[in-house]
Amino acid sequence: MNDPLRIPVLVGSVRRGRQSIKVARFAGDRLRRAGAEAPLLDLADFDLPIMEERLYRRDDPPPGLIPFSEAIREADAVVVVSPEYNGSIPGVLKNALDYIYGEWERKPVGIVTLSAGAFGGVQVHNHLQLLFLRLKALPVAHMAVTTVGRSFDDDGEPREERYEKAFARFTETLEWYARAIGAALDGEEASS
Repeated sequence: MNDPLRIPVLVGSVRRGRQSIKVARFAGDRLRRAGAEAPLLDLADFDLPIMEERLYRRDDPPPGLIPFSEAIREADAVVVVSPEYNGSIPGVLKNALDYIYGEWERKPVGIVTLSAGAFGGVQVHNHLQLLFLRLKALPVAHMAVTTVGRSFDDDGEPREERYEKAFARFTETLEWYARAIGAALDGEEASS
């Protein structure tokens, strides 16, 4: 039997009235139903100031940075839930991602984008893909949520069946990559 995967869900916004928290709750709940450990990593809880220097170059990290770094390092994969702000990545998410580097290497990442409109955050998805590739992570799954205010209730339950089906496929892909990469890394360690 396979051990449960650790797949935290990173909420990419701290904005007042944010809709992304609904989708993050949905993602975490469905990952747990699929047997994964899926803690919510809410950037509002980490309270990371504007980055002055990456973690590995600091001897005085902000209090939330070490737990954030460890959560990413210990993950088998990560789900990032991000709205699109002005056609790109929310500043708070970019700031958090810039703090750490090696923690992302060979890490499968599932990207869930959302918007109030009909495009579901396609521009932020493109930007996050490029950013994760630069961090040596592997963006392997994507799901877009359109008209998020109408598509999910406050508890994170979708009002449309299509999101259940889409996230089931998303989860299957992300888990496959997490297990395949984990097995490959275990093989590297065993042969060392």
